[in-house]
Amino acid sequence: MSWYDLKDRDLISELDWTREEYDIAMKVTDQMKGLYYSGKSHPYLEYKTFAMLFFAGSTRTRMSFETAMTQLGGHSQFLNPSTMRLSLEDKPGAGETVKDTARAMSRFCDGIGIRLLDDQISYYSQGDEVMRKFAECAEVPIINMASDINHPCQSLTDIYTMKEKLGDVKGKKIVITWAYTPWIRGRCSVQGTALISSLYGMDVVVANPPEYDLDPNVMQTCKDLASKSGGSFEIAHAMEVALDGATVVFPRNWYTARRYDIGKEEELKIANRYRNWRYTAEQQRKLCAPGYLLQCMPIDRGNEAESSVCDNELSWIYDQAENRLHTQKAILTLTMGGRV
Repeated sequence: MSWYDLKDRDLISELDWTREEYDIAMKVTDQMKGLYYSGKSHPYLEYKTFAMLFFAGSTRTRMSFETAMTQLGGHSQFLNPSTMRLSLEDKPGAGETVKDTARAMSRFCDGIGIRLLDDQISYYSQGDEVMRKFAECAEVPIINMASDINHPCQSLTDIYTMKEKLGDVKGKKIVITWAYTPWIRGRCSVQGTALISSLYGMDVVVANPPEYDLDPNVMQTCKDLASKSGGSFEIAHAMEVALDGATVVFPRNWYTARRYDIGKEEELKIANRYRNWRYTAEQQRKLCAPGYLLQCMPIDRGNEAESSVCDNELSWIYDQAENRLHTQKAILTLTMGGRV
């Protein structure tokens, strides 16, 4: 395995790359961040184009990818699938197939990013399936900018941020906890961070009310990764018990396994039973050690976490958001064939 092996590689799931390959990406991230702060130009992807299919809107994802390509000397192209003739159904009359779209796009660009999750799909795993179909048909790398199952760009950012702040993360306790908000949110960020934290030997605890168990296949993979990496993985159904001794806390809402059967109104009724599931300054002070706030944003201040937790000296949320830029520059450079 060499650095060059990441050229033309897809990144759809956290499991698509090995730990050694993530280590390479983090080394390149360090270089990218150093160049950014030194003010030195680094046009490693000059004249290259990254096409971005945004089925779902965003703030940090779009801005970080567009800025990344600008700083790398290339171009990012924002595409709204609703203005295209693309259809996710492969049948006559529905619209242009994924195969034809992917093949044609490959003639115009050097990489394709796709953001497809939650409200834009009709069942859990459909977003991942569409990305896999693009990867099967495209002749350029496919980068997952968030699906219903995984969010590897965010996950790499999260482990990079924790290593940047803590040094060696092995044995450090991270609690990924369900938190109340009237927003009905997806699973990709929390599942992705659980996967990569387990890969790096952290002591991972997923805390949630009984109705909010995450994807059982992902949870089993986390257990397997933790066993191999020397970490640990457990699931808890009491938030305050889970928070005891936590180094890092990731409070985030996610939907139940029945989300596509019962709809958003019923989801909200279930969530309202657990309005006390939120990360507070008192919990941080009394239970955690010290309970640094990791949260991919947007964060529902006052619900998922108290505003004071978002703004105190233990909050990493803005450094974490910035690091999306640097980690994604590394991903783009490595997969689209730049030279560092």
